[in-house]
Amino acid sequence: MKNIFQALRNSPLFQGISDSELVKMTKCLGAREKTYGKGDFIYAAGDFAREIGIVLDGRVHIVRDDAWGNQNIIAEIGVGEMFAEAFVCGGVGVLPVSVVAACGCEIMFADFQRVITQCGSACVFHGLLIRNVVGVLARKNIMLQGKMEHITKRTTREKLLSYLSEQARRHGTRSFEIPFDRQGLADYLSVERSALSAEMSRLKAEGIIDYRKSHFALADSCAQ
Repeated sequence: MKNIFQALRNSPLFQGISDSELVKMTKCLGAREKTYGKGDFIYAAGDFAREIGIVLDGRVHIVRDDAWGNQNIIAEIGVGEMFAEAFVCGGVGVLPVSVVAACGCEIMFADFQRVITQCGSACVFHGLLIRNVVGVLARKNIMLQGKMEHITKRTTREKLLSYLSEQARRHGTRSFEIPFDRQGLADYLSVERSALSAEMSRLKAEGIIDYRKSHFALADSCAQ
């Protein structure tokens, strides 16, 4: 397992909290760790969630399946990021989505009520932790709004170019890696994999994009 404190130190949830406070915090929050293999369900839709998860190593996908078994990847959660907090905090309890290991991963679970409530010991880090939670929730809301901008485009081409343009802005370069394979990208954009692959081939032939596996490069100009 990678160093647990390195993962927590890089997490937006624990920004500004010292290593010595992190040691106390894991005890205060009743933290526990668990390992999962690729494809394992960390939470399945219908589960009752009382704890949030924090990714210590690997990646997880938040997914929703429809009545016909079609999967939509709502979000990818990487090292240092957390999941299930909106449902636990909002009192939803029973999850409408599943959390699936995208690869072998290590997860730390913590009682979310302990995260957002000042403990009896009056731990000095707790006020900062609560403020960090608010910031994380706000950023996730912005991220979901960004996804809505992609998937509400009319065509597969428009969805793909919208996503790739946003990734270029996020990386600060026109050449970048995305966190999805072909099926994952199709699921994230809510399109058929075959339609996505065909559109990618057309865009490459037109000189608008270039790609190899998960690496993409955008031309200086393109016409949608």
